[in-house]
Amino acid sequence: MPLDAGFWRGRRVLLTGHSGFKGAWLSAWLLRLGADVRGFSVDIPTTPSLFELAGLGDDVATTWADVRDADAVREAIAQAAPEIVIHMAAQPFVRRSFREPRETYETNVMGTVNVLDAVRVTGGVRVVVNVTSDKCYDNREQGRPFREDDPKGGHDPYSNSKGCAELVADAYLRSFFAPDPDGPRLGSGRAGNVIGGGDWGEDRLVPDIMRGALAGAPIRIRNPAAVRPWQHVLNPLSGYLKLAELLWEDPGAAGGWNFGPDAGDAQPVAHLVERVTADWPGELVWEIDAGEHPHEAALLLLDSSKAREDLGWVPGWALDQGIDATVRWYAALRDGADMRAVTDAQIEEFETASQRA
Repeated sequence: MPLDAGFWRGRRVLLTGHSGFKGAWLSAWLLRLGADVRGFSVDIPTTPSLFELAGLGDDVATTWADVRDADAVREAIAQAAPEIVIHMAAQPFVRRSFREPRETYETNVMGTVNVLDAVRVTGGVRVVVNVTSDKCYDNREQGRPFREDDPKGGHDPYSNSKGCAELVADAYLRSFFAPDPDGPRLGSGRAGNVIGGGDWGEDRLVPDIMRGALAGAPIRIRNPAAVRPWQHVLNPLSGYLKLAELLWEDPGAAGGWNFGPDAGDAQPVAHLVERVTADWPGELVWEIDAGEHPHEAALLLLDSSKAREDLGWVPGWALDQGIDATVRWYAALRDGADMRAVTDAQIEEFETASQRA
């Protein structure tokens, strides 16, 4: 089902992590829907950034503070008086979590505690969407997609911290939110390995490729045989928004939700590299990075049948369409285009495709 624009028009939404890659896309989309968007982020995490290139700071009232600061989170929620909170602020990088494990747990676990506790004590919030990751599951390489009730965990500090954040959300739901019929409705959205224009995150595949493409430098690729559920960033974001709409009406929708691509779009790293290389309007050269790297799961898949059956959600773009849109975005940047206009046009294109899907 397409998003309900009437639902979002004038709706007060607080978005943590709004200046990051996914947060900036979601900010732009909410603004297009007519929402009253407030942001909470510690900084702009990359240079360049989608948030700055699209001029989103002009339209989103922002509190610049650390999600690890409980008082700052509580004050921001009290001042914004949001009806909906979408919590996306995180330390999102697996390899950084090996270098900075304590900071990763502080941000991903205690940051989630701070947001949910601020919602609990402040009052007035009707819906919370807690965004975690497909890596929140205890991946024992069982060769099947993860379902929402599978055990949480993780080999590395990042994945483990996301599993912990899910346990925190479940405890707040059962202890504080669900027993109160007028209390917040809390849902967790799980997705990962998203691609899209405007991503400059460290140690991510598409940003590494695009940095090389824009600089005319060779691209070093890790783990070419690793299979991931690739999808364009707008796919799971549409799921988070649909989940918020459902939670508003139905407290029974609380709990975890997977938002993954169709099974055929789970592809090896090498497939994505080859498709981007073929689409890029210029020469791209890539090579295998044979150095030592931290552990990464060989296979990661999500079972999203719950979202398809209960939300009527399906991916708006298949992987080939998502790759095409991503490459077009970076090519437009290279050519000096208005990146807010490009971003908005791709959201509109996605909305049309979602209605057809």
